[in-house]
Amino acid sequence: MAVVPVPMPKLGESIVEGTISRWHVKQGDLIKKDQIIVTVSTDKADTDVPSPVGGVVRAVLANEQDVVPVDRAILEIDTDASAAAPAPAPVAAAAPAAAPVTAPITPKVRSMAREHDLDLATVQGTGERGRVTPRDVEAAVEARASKPAAPAPVAAAPVAPAPVAAAPAPSRVQAAAAVAPVAPAAAPRGAFTVKPYVPSPGDEVVPFNRRRRIIADHMVYSKQVSPHVYTFAEIDLHKVSKLREARKDAYKAEGVSLTFLAFIMAAVARALRENPVLNARVLDDAYVKLRDINLGLAVETPGGLIVPVIRNADELTVKGLAKNIDALARKAREGTITADELAGASFTVSNPGLKGNFVGAAVISQPNVAIIRTGEIVKRPVVVEVDGADTIAIHPVMFAALSYDHRIVDGVAANNFLHRVTELLEGAQFDL
Repeated sequence: MAVVPVPMPKLGESIVEGTISRWHVKQGDLIKKDQIIVTVSTDKADTDVPSPVGGVVRAVLANEQDVVPVDRAILEIDTDASAAAPAPAPVAAAAPAAAPVTAPITPKVRSMAREHDLDLATVQGTGERGRVTPRDVEAAVEARASKPAAPAPVAAAPVAPAPVAAAPAPSRVQAAAAVAPVAPAAAPRGAFTVKPYVPSPGDEVVPFNRRRRIIADHMVYSKQVSPHVYTFAEIDLHKVSKLREARKDAYKAEGVSLTFLAFIMAAVARALRENPVLNARVLDDAYVKLRDINLGLAVETPGGLIVPVIRNADELTVKGLAKNIDALARKAREGTITADELAGASFTVSNPGLKGNFVGAAVISQPNVAIIRTGEIVKRPVVVEVDGADTIAIHPVMFAALSYDHRIVDGVAANNFLHRVTELLEGAQFDL
């Protein structure tokens, strides 16, 4: 009998575990090589995992919704067995209970604990192998805040002491030591509370799916750790529009859709190279200016918002960016995007598309320190100079909002970056 263990695959450079979302096989099934056996979910994407060999499923070693570390076996396949006589899974002898293992504390959890002055040793972890999760930290902070303060001791009625011989007056140190310490009162939580939800006819309760929960946790975390500041720009796209009109048919013949977004991302990538503090991430007591400019692109999908990444975007032409935008957006909507294609963004561009709005400011995607969100492109009257005289013309105009982390990005740096993006777009200064 040749038994092949199938491990939890490593689905990205930063991925250390995966969740068994759905099994496509069961014990005793005859399977072929490359047949899909399991769907694994990470915080980046859902991935179908093929079988490395053909044979009969000898044992399923993890349940659906289990969180399993990378490289741990989740399935065993007997390559010598047949479907007619599947080899039964061996019954493992009872093993002595292992001592609990404390899983590594993630940077996010450590940062949350430090922010709330919380000792992680006092937090009961509910994650894999006792790992402390962000929800565990939130629960511990909530429990600490709701714990009533111990009532102050009531002093007993004074009793006249028996006469004693006079004693020397205590020193200042002795007098201080004689005073019992008083525990500080718990900080007030405030008078406002949200009333419980009361169902009404016609209401629809929509449970959070896994991706929506991840998005919700990420957004709350980002607003907690990053002091958001916003700056806005009005950008005249007249020259970009003319350049696009002149080239879009030729690009279309090559299967490339030349959108305004490709020009926007080209401008952002170049401005980041010239203003590197916007292409950074914050550490505990320092920050890193990242070498690679990897642009995340927010894409709406049926399952929720995801952010595919265009790597080394500053090294690509407008055509190269347009190709990447098309390919990644298509894969995102089809559900074929990989975890690696969703990892490693150093800056994010959020573009609402044709059904946009005047302007909007986005929440920073952690661990980035900035994100730019563009508004819809509409024709507006603008003042332009013709032959030395001011005149009014109708041009396509877009507003853009830059959200930045004020821990390391000052207003001057943010304004310089957004001004440069505006300058590049209004001058149509691009390598096509």
